[in-house]
Amino acid sequence: MADCLFCRIVKKQIPATVVEETDQTLAFRDINPRAPVHVLVIPKDHIPALMDFRPEHAAILMAVHQTIQKVAEKENVAHSGFRVVVNNGKDSGQAVAHVHYHVLGGRGLNWPPG
Repeated sequence: MADCLFCRIVKKQIPATVVEETDQTLAFRDINPRAPVHVLVIPKDHIPALMDFRPEHAAILMAVHQTIQKVAEKENVAHSGFRVVVNNGKDSGQAVAHVHYHVLGGRGLNWPPG
């Protein structure tokens, strides 16, 4: 989608600090980090929200999860622990209408969140 912030990042029209990139995914540092490690992982295809995934997106979902694993390894939180957060819709705080996964770590994370 032409006016989507994350689609523009995928197209390299807006700069981002890339942590990992594959044919199907992009992982980059959040510009307003909430933890020492705060990386966003997105599918390169424009999928507006979690509720928009369909069976034909199975390969994209696997690619996203593999990218999350790579990010956790690169950021040295794979063994100490990390959290993956997906917001869906305005009440959850989803600020960009392109599904994205927050990978958070590098410190103890409280529970419950929110």
